[in-house]
Amino acid sequence: MKKETIKQAVAPYMAELTKMADRIYDLAEPGLEEVRSSAILTDYLEKKGFQIERGIAGLPTAFRAVYEQGKGGPSFGFLAEYDALKGIGHACGHHMQGPSVIGAALALRDLCKDQPYKIVIYGTPAEETVGGKIIMKEKGCFQDIDLALMMHAAPNTCVDVRCMALECFYVTFHGVEAHAAMSPHKGKSAFDAALLSFQGIEFMREHVLEDSRMHYTVLDAGGPSNIVPGTAKAEYTLRSYSTDYLEKVIVPRFQDIIKGACLMTGTTCETERSYPFQAKIPCLTLNDLIMENARKFEAPQLAGPREKTGSTDFGNVMYDVPGCCIRTAFVPEGTAAHSQEYLDAGKTERAHEAIRSGSEILAGTCIDMIERPELLKQIKEEFRKRKQEETAKI
Repeated sequence: MKKETIKQAVAPYMAELTKMADRIYDLAEPGLEEVRSSAILTDYLEKKGFQIERGIAGLPTAFRAVYEQGKGGPSFGFLAEYDALKGIGHACGHHMQGPSVIGAALALRDLCKDQPYKIVIYGTPAEETVGGKIIMKEKGCFQDIDLALMMHAAPNTCVDVRCMALECFYVTFHGVEAHAAMSPHKGKSAFDAALLSFQGIEFMREHVLEDSRMHYTVLDAGGPSNIVPGTAKAEYTLRSYSTDYLEKVIVPRFQDIIKGACLMTGTTCETERSYPFQAKIPCLTLNDLIMENARKFEAPQLAGPREKTGSTDFGNVMYDVPGCCIRTAFVPEGTAAHSQEYLDAGKTERAHEAIRSGSEILAGTCIDMIERPELLKQIKEEFRKRKQEETAKI
């Protein structure tokens, strides 16, 4: 389909979409508290004829919106975040995501009236905190889509090939308090156990794959230095670009390090484990198709995939279905996310243009797959092979 046709389909909605984005920006609701932000998106979608389910997966601010044209066609999943950073506000651009994917969905609906397909928009809260998509996936969400698409504002227009799997542990060590000068022999230092665990991680670094990452910090050191610490708390974050490698190699070795630290100090511990973030299974066919559309719509500041990435709950979705997030430029190259510069740019004309650009690129990508069904078959086949390769690494 011609570029101008898709542009003309997005254009009539832009005033409403940017107004929504600006309202969500002003609300700046943090994860799991996005009550009004979620309502802004669902109320608008309901008025546009989408079937709405609110509060899905036990999350009051999560939602599912569906529009179906005929039967038996592809099911396009659009995912949107809308949580702000607590204490900062929308310094990661999440307020733009819902309006941008809605623009893509409406353009797709208006332009493709004869072919069968389904649009499923998932509102996914709390990406910055608990990872809402992880909880939603565990409750059965995302099983009704053939692929997952997102938009994220960024310093460049690009796609990512990968992200890191992540596991976070909170460990409380229990020892025995004693006077550090007069009766240290009666004490068992919980803080010593924490320090030994840190040393164990340092020695482990040399013997894992080079792209692994391990971080730790002390949450509670136990009190004044003249008392043998009876309690100490530490936080550990473990990462790898391979979910299987993280779960089958790094995590078991970390758990042995914690046990060993307790054994050496005569202490005990309690461990709390967070929701696991999985690594993306990349699909280069889909990435290429999206970037082809980014060039077609003359998106600004085009760039290749980022060499280094962190972790995202979108990885858990992309571990099960092909997916891609188009990052659309709205700040100067090199600008850091979660910064004042991101925050200041959130309601500018460039931010509004990033919303439009994301809508056009995602709509164009889906229309390509409707007009050329072999593309979706190629995407699914590549995903199947790459997942087999991922799970065969260990």
